Amino acid sequence: MTAPSSHAGRAHSFNAAAAQYAANRPSYPPALLDAVEELSGRPLAGARVVDIGAGTGIATALLRDRGADVVAVEPGAGMAAELRRAHPGIPLVRGDGNALPLADASADLITCAQAWHWTDPARALPEALRVLRPGGALALWWNMYALDIPWIAAQAERIQHCFGLEPDKEKSGTSSRVADPEGRVDFTRRLVRWSRSIPVDTHLANLGSHSVFLVHADRASAFLTEERARLLHTFPDGTVEETYDVDLLVATRP
Repeated sequence: MTAPSSHAGRAHSFNAAAAQYAANRPSYPPALLDAVEELSGRPLAGARVVDIGAGTGIATALLRDRGADVVAVEPGAGMAAELRRAHPGIPLVRGDGNALPLADASADLITCAQAWHWTDPARALPEALRVLRPGGALALWWNMYALDIPWIAAQAERIQHCFGLEPDKEKSGTSSRVADPEGRVDFTRRLVRWSRSIPVDTHLANLGSHSVFLVHADRASAFLTEERARLLHTFPDGTVEETYDVDLLVATRP
């Protein structure tokens, strides 16, 4: 049996917390979608888009609202159920990026928000290239905590000390899980900074929806209680400004 703290165990941990994830995770700024259009070389409106690892549909809904003809691909039962509840009009197929249940050359754009690090890139990248039409694009992105903000950096250090793993450790375009050693595509990288102001409890619920917290519930509860007191000392009005750098990678299929 796979240990709960393993990579696979953490990947499946979200299904039991799908409602918490949907209610508290950050969305993405309009500037991100502008950058996707710029780097992919085509507008989202009218594009056939496949959103891999769609989760609860946070990015999927934004793509649809930009006029994309979007299909969500999600392996997890809990996440898929939340997506269907919140966005009943978005087509959803069960599957993952390692084996897409889609026809060859059927998509103009494949997106993957917050989820590429849960795939096996040696399988997922060829699958994306198979499903993309010639000239189509693959866009991967992650909301990354801005570690040049002192309170965010200090919190990340506390998380690492408590759990031995930072929530963002496996993410971003600098991760080896994104690399293409065979040189099939060239990724262009763009960072998009944005922020949101939210109640302390929303910030804590957001933290608690990360896999490292979900698989260590015993430690997570005590950590979040202590963290609430620290945050209220830093933000006495009870409002936290979370600052993110969205790490975007876009590559075009030859």
